[in-house]
Formats: sequence, C-alpha cells, structure tokens
Amino acid sequence: MKIRTLTAISLFTTIVLIATSCNEEASQITGWSYNNPDNGGFEYKQGYFEQETGPGLVLVEGGTFTMGRVEQDVLYDWNNMPRRVTVSSFYMDETEVKNVDYREYLFWLDRVFVDYPDVYKKALPDTLVWRRKLSYNEPQLLYYFRHPAYQEYPVVGVSWVQATNFCKWRTDRVNENVLIQLGILLEDPNQQAENNFNTEAYLAGQYEGAVGEPMEDMDPNKDVRKVRLEDGIFLPRYRLPTEAEWEYAAVALVGNSVEERVYERRLYPWNGERFRNPNSGDQGSMMANFIRGRGDMMGTAGSLNDNADYCGPVHSYWPNDFGLYCMAGNVNEWVLDIYRPTSSQNMDEFRPFRGNVFKTQIRDDEGNIAQKDSLGRIQWRDVTEAESIDRRNYSKSDNINYLDGDYESSIEYGNEDATKGSGSNRMYHSQDKNTINITSLITDHSRVYKGGSWRDRAYWLVSGTRRFLDENHSQDDLGFRCAMTRVGAPASK
Repeated sequence: MKIRTLTAISLFTTIVLIATSCNEEASQITGWSYNNPDNGGFEYKQGYFEQETGPGLVLVEGGTFTMGRVEQDVLYDWNNMPRRVTVSSFYMDETEVKNVDYREYLFWLDRVFVDYPDVYKKALPDTLVWRRKLSYNEPQLLYYFRHPAYQEYPVVGVSWVQATNFCKWRTDRVNENVLIQLGILLEDPNQQAENNFNTEAYLAGQYEGAVGEPMEDMDPNKDVRKVRLEDGIFLPRYRLPTEAEWEYAAVALVGNSVEERVYERRLYPWNGERFRNPNSGDQGSMMANFIRGRGDMMGTAGSLNDNADYCGPVHSYWPNDFGLYCMAGNVNEWVLDIYRPTSSQNMDEFRPFRGNVFKTQIRDDEGNIAQKDSLGRIQWRDVTEAESIDRRNYSKSDNINYLDGDYESSIEYGNEDATKGSGSNRMYHSQDKNTINITSLITDHSRVYKGGSWRDRAYWLVSGTRRFLDENHSQDDLGFRCAMTRVGAPASK
C-alpha cells in the first residue's frame, strides 16, 4: 500500500474546502444551501477522501477472528479461553518504538518544560532494569539507551504510564505538524511550559501559537477561524493497542484466508509450528529473537542465527502479512487493557476491551471548558453515574473499579479499612472484620503485555498468550508500539 505524505493530504484538504465553499448543494432537511455565507455559512465537508495514514503507521484491516489460547496452557491459568470477536480496522506502528524515537520525546520535554524538570525526569526510562545479581549487564545499563549503536533498537525500561504519555505527546506533535504544513501555524521552537501546542487545548480555543494563515470562516460575522474537528484535518489520537487489536494484528490471518474462509489458524505471526524460515535464500534462519534453549541466546560463533544476544533492531527478521515487524520475540509489548483472569468469560464480542474509565472535560459555571493547567493540558474528570448513558454495574461489576480499588464499594462490602483512592491492592473482601484481608497482585493498575521477548522461550511467542505487570513497573524485555483508531469505512478505497 502506498502511503501518501501528510503534505499531500493537507493540500487536498485545502482544495476540498475551497471547492465546497463555492458549492450550492442544499440541505435535504431545511433546503438551505451549504457553505453559503449569505445564509449563515454552515459548513458541510463534501468529498472528504479518507483518513490519512500517520507517520510510522500501517493500516490493519479489521475482521473477525478467534481470540485467546491456541496452545496448551502450560501454567494452567485458564485465563484466556478461546472466543470469537470482531476487531474494527485500525492503524498500528510498523515497528516497536525505538530508542531514537523516545530520545526525541525526552529532548522535547527537556526543551519545553524548563521550569518543570520533574516532567522530564518522570519520563526517563529505567536503565536499572538491566541489572541482575548474577549477570554482567552494566554495558547495557550505560550504553543501550543513549549510544547511537542502539538507536534503531526498541526502547525498554518504559512503564505503561510512560508509554501512554508518549502516545499523547506524539498525537500533539503530529497534529501540530499538520497545521504547520497547511500554513495555519508557523514553526515555534520557543514554546515554553503551558504555552505549548496541545490538540485538546487548541480545539478548546486555549492555544494561539504562532499564527500563519488562518482558515476563512464562512460565518458572515467572522473573518477567520481555527481548525475544527469537523474539518477532518487532525488525526485521531495515538494510543496503545487493545489486547484484541494487538493479537489480531500479530496473527495476521489476512494472509491465510480466501474470501471469508481461513484455511490455517496460526500460533505465531507466520505459518506452521517451526521457528526457521522455510524459503529459499533465507532457509534455516530464525524467524524471531527468543531463547532457543537453555543458555542459548543467539547460536554459535560463525553462525549467529538470530544475530541478537538481547534486543535486536526493530526491522529485524521478516514482517507478517500486515507488514508488522517483531510481533513475536525481540521485546514484549504493553497493551491498553487492565488484566483480569476472567477477561475471556465476561467480554464484548465487538472491540473487546477491559479498562474503560469514562471521563469528561472540566467546565466552569458557564459551561466553558476550564482553563488548562500549568503544563498546557486540558483537565478531565470522571463521569458520574448520573451522566453515564448505560448505568448498569459501572461501580461494582463490569467496569475497571469493582471490589479491587473502589473505596465506596469496599466499605459497602465490609472493608472499612480499605485504602482510600482508586486502585488499592484490595481485591478480596471479607464480611467478617476479624478475618485477615487477602491481597492480590491483580489490581486496577495491572496491565497486560504480550508477544514474547529475547528472554522468553517459544511458548510466550504464541500470539494468544498473555501476562501482566503493574503499570508503573518496567523490564529490560518490555517495550511498546502505538496504534490509532481508523474513522470511517473499515477498508481503504
């Protein structure tokens, strides 16, 4: 698939806006013509092409597949029973996020938040994850993240929280660049503190920036205006993929289907149960970076089969049928979901995801979006039960906060000593106050990661396997890649 540049789509969008401004097509509801300043100037974006593919992304066309365990459950966790689900089309990074990508992020934070050094410090990856009591890993600790020899390697030592913040930053930088390419904003390397481009703040009218050529407003009472969401110019948010999206993208059954018939279900991102490339020219080469056997991380000198003693470059090996690299091995990858061992028994068949916390932007007494904070971000608050569209079980059952961190429900179930605040370590509660409360590693802060790594045996390379870790923790074999929702039709035209 040929990916057009953002410059091309920006020019196309401008042409469409100009063309529609002269179009006298009338509303089928009122009969008033669209895009006509003489009758108020309501704008209707006719001829919208389709969503642009953002930098680094690949389109993953959605569909139905059997999610969950496809291999023997060697740990007998019974936490991933097979179930049929549908995943909508979405975009996903071609590779894991690289060291050089994350250093670009840190450079921006350090340059913009000079007066808030903690922002930069909190974003730093934990290089101490390389240390082990009985292993000499000091070279990785010192060089892996910073040295140019590793700039194309996946970033590790990044927590789920840090990865999520990276996605937010990436969204803003991409959308800012779109406006600069359109000429609506000018490049402004002097952004400081709260005066930095933020997509939400811009849409809320709380960011001005270095203005270039603003868009013409068809409202006869106004001359110019800012870009609106209805213009289709901004890209949707970058985010972590859901567990269902990640697993669907990894197995890439698009290469194993004829019409609607899948003729071979996959364990790995490639066909069969073997780990060596069967094709001539590459025959015998390992398909992924993982532990081949006890003490065997890369093969024998003179024939280093996977050519990686620990992490390898993100474009190593061969892409799967969606064009995604290293969806098995190299490093594990964070996904968006909260971990629950019963996820497969209580789930939605369409876009399954566990971890929803519904929020809304904070507004003042007049209904206007409240002022942004000292870092330039719009503030959000949790949606109350009265504001929720579907009010069933949101406080105690299906939602993220149920008997495992929600203070109010903890009291209701007899645990008056529960730790206050969302996400405590309490999961099991006793009606008898004299009984010792049981705690669990599974909390509202436990996040799923998948994919297998250079430290893992072949079992964890199976796309359906899953593990979990606290969202504030990190490992030397755990990285991430970003995803983006596709709006509109599931297939490209």
